[in-house]
Amino acid sequence: MGLQEVWRLMSRFNSSRRTNVILQHLKVSKHTDAAAEVLLERKGYAGVITLNRPQFLNALNLNMIRQIYPQLKKWEQDPETFLVIIKGAGGKAFCAGGDIRALSEARKTDQKMTQDLFREEYVLNNAIDSCQKPYIALIHGITMGGEPEKSSCPSIPHLNELAMPVASVTDIGLFPDVGGGYFLPRLQGKLGYFLALTGFRLKGRDVYTAGIATHFVDSEKLGFLEEDLLALKSPSKENIADVLETYHTKSKIDQDKSFILEEHMDKINSCFSANTVEQIIENLQQDGSSFALEQLKVIKKMSPTSLKITLRQLIEGSSKTLPEVLTMEYRLSQACMRGHDFHEGVRAVLVDKDQSPKWKPADLKEVTDEDLNSYFKSLGSNDLKF
Repeated sequence: MGLQEVWRLMSRFNSSRRTNVILQHLKVSKHTDAAAEVLLERKGYAGVITLNRPQFLNALNLNMIRQIYPQLKKWEQDPETFLVIIKGAGGKAFCAGGDIRALSEARKTDQKMTQDLFREEYVLNNAIDSCQKPYIALIHGITMGGEPEKSSCPSIPHLNELAMPVASVTDIGLFPDVGGGYFLPRLQGKLGYFLALTGFRLKGRDVYTAGIATHFVDSEKLGFLEEDLLALKSPSKENIADVLETYHTKSKIDQDKSFILEEHMDKINSCFSANTVEQIIENLQQDGSSFALEQLKVIKKMSPTSLKITLRQLIEGSSKTLPEVLTMEYRLSQACMRGHDFHEGVRAVLVDKDQSPKWKPADLKEVTDEDLNSYFKSLGSNDLKF
């Protein structure tokens, strides 16, 4: 073999090697980019989950769920991990719920994704609820959709002053899922029904007062709270609870302010105690107060189908366990993905942003009991299993 041939082969080998190195780098980069959507770190005796999509308000996607679940299970079994903390990156939002735009787009391209995302998210929710280690949600900033429910299930959830949870999704043709049917009907009086059907947003200390969060801490103290939790040596549940209670007690913001809905609770309990959406609307009309008429105006903009689904979801959920509620909500999620209103709501609110959804059906009277029953129907072998 001549010298020229040797150089040619070496050049080809080096070129091939360079290509492989580049391809390998791209694979690693792709994995790193994907992994960066959620950070999973061990700090001291704690496992720390950071939702890391600040440009998308930390909205949850399937990739994130598939990273969080196995790691949560490992930490739960690890004798050296004593607590789990979840938080959002960027300072603006804890989590804007599930990535609903991606879900709507997947209808045409990847129908399996809509099945997998809801299934795996609900399984993760149940794992959080049943987690044997204290699970602390440091909720700061915008919080919508499923995530408030996610943080309300664990043994020691935490909320700080800028949270805005329980935004209803009846305005995009969905329902308050991932446990909404469990915790909302268990709030004081008919508050949960009011929040679910109107989308009224609670902020700050009001979220604690409503019973959705267990603690309230001033936002500038949140970093110190996390540091103190991470500094605990072999922390017990009592140690953790003491730290949370200390910060909660020292919090002064809105300390003497009454609950934002306090003066309206009698009306809420009266008007939202009905078993049908039609009767709730009639109750609001008969009440005739400016508060009642304002809620009436809001409800009439919502998807009629979603309103009826949501009311029945909460009524049934009031007597179910969390796993039973999640099973019911998985059925609802798949029916909504197959239906019209969710995709129309996403179009109107997030895509075209004309805020003028054309619901089908457009009138409550047209949503029959038969229609409603089809949403709650068992999926047989495709039902959610834990």
